[in-house]
Amino acid sequence: MTKTIMLQGTGSDVGKTVLVAGLCRIASNRGLKVAPFKPQNMSNNAAVSDDGGEIGRAQWLQSMAARIPSSIHMNPVLLKPQSDTGSQIVVQGKVAGQARGRDYQALKPKLMGAVMESFEAVCAGTDLVVVEGAGSPAEINLRAGDIANMGFATHAGVPVVLVGDIDRGGVIASLVGTHAILDDDDRRMITGYLVNKFRGDVSLFDDGIAAVGKFTGWPCFGVVPWLKSAARLPAEDSVVLEKLTRGGGRALKVAVPVLSRIANFDDFDPLAAEPDVDLVFVRAGEPLPPDAALVVLPGSKATIADLAYLRAQGWDRDLEVHLRRGGRVIGICGGYQMLGERITDPHGIEGDAREIAGLGVLSVVTEMAPEKTVRNSSARSAVYDVPLEGYEIHLGRTTGEDCARPAVIIDGRADGAVSADGRVSGSYLHGLFTSDAYRAALLDSFGIAGGGENYRQSVDRALDDVAGELEAVLDPKWLDQLMS
Repeated sequence: MTKTIMLQGTGSDVGKTVLVAGLCRIASNRGLKVAPFKPQNMSNNAAVSDDGGEIGRAQWLQSMAARIPSSIHMNPVLLKPQSDTGSQIVVQGKVAGQARGRDYQALKPKLMGAVMESFEAVCAGTDLVVVEGAGSPAEINLRAGDIANMGFATHAGVPVVLVGDIDRGGVIASLVGTHAILDDDDRRMITGYLVNKFRGDVSLFDDGIAAVGKFTGWPCFGVVPWLKSAARLPAEDSVVLEKLTRGGGRALKVAVPVLSRIANFDDFDPLAAEPDVDLVFVRAGEPLPPDAALVVLPGSKATIADLAYLRAQGWDRDLEVHLRRGGRVIGICGGYQMLGERITDPHGIEGDAREIAGLGVLSVVTEMAPEKTVRNSSARSAVYDVPLEGYEIHLGRTTGEDCARPAVIIDGRADGAVSADGRVSGSYLHGLFTSDAYRAALLDSFGIAGGGENYRQSVDRALDDVAGELEAVLDPKWLDQLMS
């Protein structure tokens, strides 16, 4: 019989994703067949699973931690925000439609069947399934029809461990408040709690554990310090971009404008890991740094709206100055589309705007189309003639004069475009910088060394390190019981 456990948080960004990944790697290290599961995820950081559908990149990372192929069933419902009030809905790897927030609340109960079907598929032949919740179970205004937290846990009979984030403050109130606000059936699902992101002497929280126990009766399964190794893992939530600080004093500055619907921003993690690269995420209201040698336009879930947003920040003018100074530009997916002369949306896929002028630095045009490309791809850089491994998730078809100079060759076909002077390029391929050979060639073109460390192996080592750090601080009796 498959054993299950679900981590739910007292709020968003409490560290559930990393904790689930760490538990999956611990279980795998102990010889168990373990799998991750997240009923509902909201993220524009998507991956293409090994069985060919879209899932949250967090579940892709967790499958890597579990040392098993990723599957659409690990994240049966994925919401990809396209505006402040609406999202694209992906069910079991395929686009199932779009809905505004209030409409989605009415739709949720109809998705429980798909969630349970996927959960059973993940459980089949597995010793342990580690489930990740979303947001907080204390959001009782969303409890009706819930599939992400207690609605799933009670329906599937999965015991829950609550995770509180002490770094943001108020962790005792968050834990005790969650206990107070849940109804009896939901409260009974919680078996204990974890305190995450602790700094300093853990014994200083002994009185806090006693206080939480007094009010809730819940045992503490561990006080987890800041996991240093977690910084070497891809981040799932774009909220992390608000916390990143600028580097300095490094050989190459690379600027990435943070679009309002930025997607797949973990494309840049391999660059950030390079010791001689100063990767700068440029926020709204800030100019593109004038000393940046390279600007990379990231992917976007709402390309037309984000192109308007880019212009509102004045980044189009900064880009013109950057190119006049001899700088270089790379566009990925939506960023590639923005670099062209025009984007049209005759079917209104992205909204009411049917056409928008592009930045005009590549001689290409893009037409949005209903068919969505979702696939893992083997590729080769046409610029540096080195192998690439990546994935495509995009709408639209891009054509034009500069496509005669493709940026990459994907599965034998030309993709992307390069300007006549070679300083602007774009492609639909995500994962360019994950290729060690590509990074080395790119950085060499700027006169610096790089690409020496195998990025994928470094992520795998970080997962082992996270597992080791967790084993040292989690209640061994609870952990052994979970892993038995």
